[in-house]
Amino acid sequence: MTEHAVLGLLSEGPSHGFAISKQLGPESEVGRILTVRRPLVYRALDRLVDAGLAEPIHTEKGVSGPNRVIHQVTKSGQGELNRWLDLPVDHIRDIRIEFLLKVALLIRARRSPRRLITAQRKSLESTLQALDEIRADDHVSRWRRHNARAAAEFLEELDDIYR
Repeated sequence: MTEHAVLGLLSEGPSHGFAISKQLGPESEVGRILTVRRPLVYRALDRLVDAGLAEPIHTEKGVSGPNRVIHQVTKSGQGELNRWLDLPVDHIRDIRIEFLLKVALLIRARRSPRRLITAQRKSLESTLQALDEIRADDHVSRWRRHNARAAAEFLEELDDIYR
């Protein structure tokens, strides 16, 4: 997920690891969803370059530190990002980070998250129904039911917002 977060931010325009790590800091818009420390951002950039999804385009002098390598998303990187952004998450627990990250990146890219929200609701229908039908009264089953209902209500509310 870190690589996709970095790829999504990089798709907004060429940037360097330090700037991307600031956008993934705990007080930032995206960092509120997924906080990534600077070393992991640089590692993700290296992996993206190795996979051909990003490429270094030039180096600029650092303000008070080492030179900064500016990266940009490749054509295949943009394709991978678009594919990932369109895929709903598999589990209700993944709504908390991965789904919210996708919605945030879509909005930042000035793309409507509507299609993703619709796909997410459809993808989780059977899971939500099955969890709602569980009759066990142990604490784990209760948690799963409540969590499933909250997820369904959240997705419904988002659907209304982006309709």
